[in-house]
Amino acid sequence: MKRLQTEIHEIETASELEKLVAENENVMVCCGRMGPMCIPVYDTMEELESERSTIKFYSMAFDSPEAAPIRNAAMCKGFMGLPFTVYYKNGVMVQATSSIQNRSQITPILDQHFK
Repeated sequence: MKRLQTEIHEIETASELEKLVAENENVMVCCGRMGPMCIPVYDTMEELESERSTIKFYSMAFDSPEAAPIRNAAMCKGFMGLPFTVYYKNGVMVQATSSIQNRSQITPILDQHFK
């Protein structure tokens, strides 16, 4: 499988995703590619990771069959743009966004769900 090679921890399998979500209270996963819509999200996540120790930040390759739990999630239905960014609180997906997101769009979501 092709890796994204971001500075964020990368999830490679659906079972790893399931385990991480189950074992961590606050999880943000950016499911994308190495492209112009996704890289700014990865960069923002790298910055936020050092500031928000109560949140686990991960990336996942969109084109991997292992990303099906995110691609097929009810909250992601109808998404057209990459990346799919999903937020899990206590094992449950609480929000999902698609397309490029910057820090001023991401931090209110983190503040709302991960206080």
